[in-house]
Order: sequence, then C-alpha cells, then structure tokens
Amino acid sequence: MGTQMGGPGGGRKIQKPIPPERGSFPLDHDAECKSFMTSYLSCIRTHRGQNATPCRLLSKEYLECRMTHNLMAPDEMRNLGYGEEFERDVKRIRVGTGGSVSDVEAGKPPDRKQDDRPEIKW
Repeated sequence: MGTQMGGPGGGRKIQKPIPPERGSFPLDHDAECKSFMTSYLSCIRTHRGQNATPCRLLSKEYLECRMTHNLMAPDEMRNLGYGEEFERDVKRIRVGTGGSVSDVEAGKPPDRKQDDRPEIKW
C-alpha cells in the first residue's frame, strides 16, 4: 500500500538533515577571538569583498585562535586551505609588493601609485 498524495507530507519522503562537513562548533560567547574576526571583516571591506591573501592571513589567525580556545576542533592548517601555496603567496606579498609585514597582517593593501589603478570600464 503506497502513500496517498492527500495525506500528511504530500507523499514526499522526509530527508534526514546532513551535518556540516567539519561538524558544529560553539559560538564565541566570551569574544575571545572577536578582534581577529573584526580585523578579517575590515580587511574584506578594504579589499572590496575579495578574499585577498592579506585577508586570508587574518582568517588563518582567527582559526588558530578558535582552536587555541577550544572553539573548534584542532586541525592542521593545510587541511583548512592554508598549505604551501598560501605560504608562498604570503611570502611574495611581504617581500615584493611594497607592503610591510605589519601592513599585510593589518589587512592593508600594498601602496600603489595613481597610475597603477585598474581602469574602470562601464
């Protein structure tokens, strides 16, 4: 005997919810990592929504803070997307773009001359 279309649920199967890939984690109620989060969000605004390498550096520090304060399960950074390629990008920015280490860590974009700005096309 099948399920009737007029019955409860309209004959649809109820799907079991799927947990997030990394599991759930507690909220930062004590704001132990809030400064890292606000620095990251400020960086994203500075870089016009792009997750640029300086912003990724801040997000890495945020995740490290969460792990340190048991707000997420410890894991290797390479498993979270911060492997060798990321480290090369950070090194390249620190050395070659005119930005200082503190500028990169603060999420400030490298200094550019007026002529280096990309042309806006309408």
